[in-house]
Amino acid sequence: MQTIDQALDKLKQSEFRAGFHLNDSDRKYVRDKGMDTIRKHAEDFIAGRLAPAVIPNDGRQTPMRGHPVFKAQHACACCCRGCLNKWYRVPVGIELTADQQKRIVNLLMAWIEREMTT
Repeated sequence: MQTIDQALDKLKQSEFRAGFHLNDSDRKYVRDKGMDTIRKHAEDFIAGRLAPAVIPNDGRQTPMRGHPVFKAQHACACCCRGCLNKWYRVPVGIELTADQQKRIVNLLMAWIEREMTT
């Protein structure tokens, strides 16, 4: 199992994944809301949009913009079950466990924290 740092370093090697960044508006949103609120948003998005075993619009459920967590999901390949399977070997068609959801949220938050300091 890879660490968060290892996962983020591997994602940087993908031109597509490395192309996602928080813009000034995203950074302001994170500062205004605070990291605890952003983490809660991430937990809710993962639980509702990624964790179910069957997702009717899988592959299209995560917008490319509109919330910093959405950008983090694309940057971290946690945007759909197909990407989770390809990048992290998470099986498709099986509900994500609480531990898997926590690991995904931790990865997303680490990406956001890095983006906030660049």
